[in-house]
Amino acid sequence: MISTPHIVVNEESTSWFAKTVLMPGDPKRAEYIAKNHLTDVNVISDVRAIKAFTGYYDGTRVSVMASGMGMPSIGIYSNELFNIFNVDNIIRIGSAGAIDKSLKVGDIVIGQGACTNSNFLSQYNLPGTFAPIANFELLKTAYDTAVLQIESTKYNCKVGNLLSSDTFYDDSNKTMDWGKMGVLAVEMETASLYATAARAGKRALGICTISDLLFSSEAMTAEERETTLNTMIEIALKTAKII
Repeated sequence: MISTPHIVVNEESTSWFAKTVLMPGDPKRAEYIAKNHLTDVNVISDVRAIKAFTGYYDGTRVSVMASGMGMPSIGIYSNELFNIFNVDNIIRIGSAGAIDKSLKVGDIVIGQGACTNSNFLSQYNLPGTFAPIANFELLKTAYDTAVLQIESTKYNCKVGNLLSSDTFYDDSNKTMDWGKMGVLAVEMETASLYATAARAGKRALGICTISDLLFSSEAMTAEERETTLNTMIEIALKTAKII
């Protein structure tokens, strides 16, 4: 058995994780993906209520595991997956709040880069500011896939900067200020994932569905969350198949 404080799998553990892992934030979303989008699924880890699944999408082996909420959480899981379990690619699939006023609920945003208000990057002791960015091959593949995936829908796909915030309830109330620098949407994980991947020499991408608009009260209904997030999930799975 090979284990960390957060992931425990049986012998031959590195073979149980696929080379590409999809990471939603929500454990229930990970289970939903495994049950509804993969075949021949096995639960390969179940620690701290975070299950990891490996199965097949159209013949391609793929793993799904929740990251939990926030940069510390995804930083832990991605670090262990990259460095202990030999995962090559992690694709975050989550929701985000729109900052850019051209976005609408249900649109897809692919994070070319990820700004942050977090102190996460200070651990690398660099003589400046590191810019967390996506792997270009993953990004291009996902974008090309997204364009085809949503061409018959009312939704759009944009590529650009995300804001990975340490705070969901922000007392400063200045999140919209990031829009003046072209930041598209706010979420809570991608900058940490991109930095962890860079340090490990691995590949990462963040794909988000706009679930609400910071500049209005509009937000997804429960039904829309179910059906619209499937578009993002399929984009990520088709990207995993191509790469």
